[in-house]
Amino acid sequence: MSDGTIFYNYMSSPFGQLELGATNDHLYSIRFESEHLHMVRVNKILENTQQQLTEYFDGSRLDFDLPLYSAGTCFQKQVWQQLCCIPYGTTCSYGDIAQKIGRPKAVRAVGAANGRNRIAIIVPCHRVIGANGSLTGYAWGIAVKTALLNHEQQIQHLLEGNTFAN
Repeated sequence: MSDGTIFYNYMSSPFGQLELGATNDHLYSIRFESEHLHMVRVNKILENTQQQLTEYFDGSRLDFDLPLYSAGTCFQKQVWQQLCCIPYGTTCSYGDIAQKIGRPKAVRAVGAANGRNRIAIIVPCHRVIGANGSLTGYAWGIAVKTALLNHEQQIQHLLEGNTFAN
């Protein structure tokens, strides 16, 4: 993690205020945070993150191109990597993730790793739901999870409506 310096910035989103954290080289965290807990110090990574999140919120960006720093166990990193494979506007279950990483019985561990994701929205843990289709836990509450999923599904429907068959 370069020299250990963490830069912070805050931005408003349609779903609440976000705290963005980055090292010199990587995006380190995105959290929903109502208070400014850190001194604002912006770097290029945070500027790029804020730009890409703004595009995501206005519907013009469906995926992200940012260098991520993921501090965690090998298992957690496998789960987070798989989260990034969930297509925009769709969901999958914890069991689906466990299957895809070759650990079909590790459903609860997948849930725990999902809950430890430090990079909200960019690593889309909000797209993971219960096996029965229910919206289960989310660090920032079910209302925010629902709003993020609804946002993506609305944009997805708009995009599908604007495609023409050849």
